[in-house]
Amino acid sequence: MAAMASHVSTVRSPALSLSSSSSFFPGTSLRRFSGVSLTSPASFSSLRLRVSSQASSVTSPSSTSDVKGKSDLKDFLHIDDFDTATIKKILDKASEVKALLKSGERNYQPFKGKSMSMIFAKPSMRTRVSFETGFFLLGGHALYLGPDDIQMGKREETRDVARVLCRYNDIIMARVFAHQDILDLANYSNVPVVNGLTDHNHPCQIMADALTMIEHIGQVEGTKVVYVGDGNNMVHSWLELASVIPFHFVCACPKGFEPDKERVLKAEQAGLSKIEIINDPKEAVIGADVVYSDVWASMGQKDEAEFRRKAFQGFQVDEALMKLAGPKAYFMHCLPAERGVEVTNGVVEAPYSIVFPQAENRMHAQNAIMLHLLGF
Repeated sequence: MAAMASHVSTVRSPALSLSSSSSFFPGTSLRRFSGVSLTSPASFSSLRLRVSSQASSVTSPSSTSDVKGKSDLKDFLHIDDFDTATIKKILDKASEVKALLKSGERNYQPFKGKSMSMIFAKPSMRTRVSFETGFFLLGGHALYLGPDDIQMGKREETRDVARVLCRYNDIIMARVFAHQDILDLANYSNVPVVNGLTDHNHPCQIMADALTMIEHIGQVEGTKVVYVGDGNNMVHSWLELASVIPFHFVCACPKGFEPDKERVLKAEQAGLSKIEIINDPKEAVIGADVVYSDVWASMGQKDEAEFRRKAFQGFQVDEALMKLAGPKAYFMHCLPAERGVEVTNGVVEAPYSIVFPQAENRMHAQNAIMLHLLGF
């Protein structure tokens, strides 16, 4: 897949620690949920007052301009559209909103009176439920638009879809095949657009993964993340993260299945992270903090499934490979997993597997992304 140009250009600030304990919310003292200590719900009252005072400054969907006019608000299309400080802020916010929701607090309603359209050219249980539930828990209303509701580029041009939906909604999320579709939605919408997945990248998933690493390891910086499998959209978003946060990223894939060369080069040129693309998974995983896997045949590639199973022989994440990684290694997978194909059942169910906390964190990371885009 050809690498796509970043939709937003920003100046990067020096790398900041992602293990910061500073609280995003004034008057609160929250720790990561793996042992969360919560203050009284009353301590969130100042937050609710602050949110209420900010609400009037959020971009209105009733704007009549056909040209994007979001001033300092950005779409969330690629992780490296943002600088390190902003990504850190979003991850901190995700940790704290997660803790707030886990406390049972339901009076924090920043999205009250707001609506979101969710465009699904590609169906997904996790993406739909995490976005819809998260937006609802923070007071908003999400509308599902499936493949039969919108056929962008076929029944209606993407630019027209964008200009219609932004008049009804405060924010748009789209999970599509072609990356150009998400770029066009963002270009023609004057409300924020969130990339829920394209064939090129999956930034919301990697933000959830970063949050999960912070909870279980303490930070992302300085870790070694080894992706074993196809150099697909997941790898591209790991490379986006490596462009703004310093860590060691290794993609172990068969020859001919490497990630996009321009995307790799861009991450290398950022000069923050060590990037390796190799063809030996056993060599790759040694000393890993995280071993990561994904399906070998993604949606739209199922006719290649048998061919890919043969091509990926030796790239299954099994107990022996995890043993090579070492005792500190966690296993992660974006799900759904084909147990017995790219990963064994034993690895998915092992104590070092954190795939289900990872799946939960989709909602919390996405909540934080939407809060950021809507000015909270």
